[in-house]
Amino acid sequence: MTSSSAATPPARYSTTAIALHWLLGLALIGMLGLGVYMTDLPFSPSRLKLYNWHKWAGVSLLALSLVRLLWRLTHRPPALPAAMEQAMPGWQKLAHHGTHLALYVLFFAVPLSGWAYSSAAGFPIVFLGLVPLPDFVPVSEPLADILKLGHATLAFTLAGLVLVHIAAAIKHQWIDNDGLLQRMLPGRG
Repeated sequence: MTSSSAATPPARYSTTAIALHWLLGLALIGMLGLGVYMTDLPFSPSRLKLYNWHKWAGVSLLALSLVRLLWRLTHRPPALPAAMEQAMPGWQKLAHHGTHLALYVLFFAVPLSGWAYSSAAGFPIVFLGLVPLPDFVPVSEPLADILKLGHATLAFTLAGLVLVHIAAAIKHQWIDNDGLLQRMLPGRG
């Protein structure tokens, strides 16, 4: 980047977009960690409690993802600075847009596949132990096996894309030194 483009900071995201980004991002990392941890536990009341918490958090993340998508659809994000857009190779532009699109798809696919797996396994979701949620697939052990694998595959795909997203942010911050990360940091405006 030239000194003139580095002197003009890129336009920032709104406070709401920043809050939704960090809340969802940190919650997803926590959910992935909990999901990996709980699956290796022996059958016990503690494991059942963690599975219920995981389901409740998954439903909450599904709702938060919907809020984030609606915000994104109704509030255009700031454009990349023109100099950065021109300097970015085509493959990076494709990766930038493709990764964001895939993240949004997975924000919904992961919790919905978990919900479907829970339904097929015959373990209904009762949100916070109070609100029974509908099963949207029939109880079926073969279907549950497929959905369990699908949920895990989608969750690990999401984890991989989160790592790619973090790596890109680090690259922009410490290699390109272009100030792009400042657009999404809280309290920096």
